[in-house]
Amino acid sequence: MPTAETVERFIARVEQNAYVEAIEEFYTANASMQENQAPPRIGRDTLVAHERQVLANALAVTSICVRPVFVHGDRVVIRWVFRFEFLDGRTMQMEELAYQRWEGERIAEERFFYDPAQTVPKSPTRVATQA
Repeated sequence: MPTAETVERFIARVEQNAYVEAIEEFYTANASMQENQAPPRIGRDTLVAHERQVLANALAVTSICVRPVFVHGDRVVIRWVFRFEFLDGRTMQMEELAYQRWEGERIAEERFFYDPAQTVPKSPTRVATQA
């Protein structure tokens, strides 16, 4: 079961946009992440590699924890809002719930619940120029 301080440190790390570092610091070696009904990704090294791949396609990613955070024993639920700015100028904002199972002070399982319609990036708005 995580302490309140550990959960807050994890949230702060994600809000600092240190996503890879958060995985390295707060997940077990055999941790899993699952997107909605997709098969889980398993192993911290796999999670780090996937996160790096996502970040490689983005110019910037920002995240905000929407409070309250729910903690009950070894289960934690966090509501996140992420905003992506991609290299091609498109943007995407998504809101999700992260349902976590902790083993002591580290996350062992995490499942994300969100509306997949949010994952369609929006084209950049063009500013009209006058001739």
